[in-house]
Amino acid sequence: MNPRNLATKANRASRAVAGIALAFLAAAATSGAQTPPPAKTASSQGTTTKKSTTTAAAHPAYDRALLHPALLKEKAPDEYKVQFSTTRGDFVVTVTRAWAPQGADRFYNLVKHHFFDNASFFRVLPNFMAQFGISAYPAVNKVWEPATIKDDPVTQHNVRGYVSFATAGPNTRTTQVFINFGDNSRLDHDGFAPFGQVTDGMKVVDMFYDQYGEGAPSGGGPDQEQIQKQGKPYLDKGWPKLDYIKTATIISPVPTPAAPAKKPAPKPSATTKPPQ
Repeated sequence: MNPRNLATKANRASRAVAGIALAFLAAAATSGAQTPPPAKTASSQGTTTKKSTTTAAAHPAYDRALLHPALLKEKAPDEYKVQFSTTRGDFVVTVTRAWAPQGADRFYNLVKHHFFDNASFFRVLPNFMAQFGISAYPAVNKVWEPATIKDDPVTQHNVRGYVSFATAGPNTRTTQVFINFGDNSRLDHDGFAPFGQVTDGMKVVDMFYDQYGEGAPSGGGPDQEQIQKQGKPYLDKGWPKLDYIKTATIISPVPTPAAPAKKPAPKPSATTKPPQ
């Protein structure tokens, strides 16, 4: 299987009728995204160190701009760095826009408006990849499900430390991304276009909790559709050891805040002579 962003209606139907294993190829328009299926030869389970049990507040405020995906289309810098502070520590992703312009722009806008804050690494498969990108807040997930972007040509390889968007087929990328643990260049042929690379802290990524296995129904991990609908409380209840992102911040170049809207000039009173 390949990394998928949101489950297609066909996938959901097949799950209901035949209990087919959840593929990362879930279509963006109907359910939670999935990551690429592990290679058949990658089966070993790594161990991780114990992480903090502190969880995010149940209902922290999120940037209300996230409820309007159509407005978040700012062009990204040619290169920018994002620092992720997680329950394991910090790591930095450097994004090169020329590698995958559409993906780089989408990622930039998501990070700038804190989409990834409090989001969990809900699918971590040893020797394969770590997947994240479903918001902690159901209201945010609902509006981003249909907010797809067009494909980018694949100019880089899915190898260790490289970051790509999940996809459910042509032009279906939305918000889910994955970090490659090893050489997954077989995914290049399926259209997974890397847009960035972990340039600092890959050892932190290696430590993400990975013992829940594949997601439901084929494994003991969480169901992506339920993450979409219920948010982080669903994960905290059933999979409390999952690592999550405390904050994701653009550290270079620092984004310029939007200029405040100008107040309209007051209308002249009836007794005031207008300017000549």
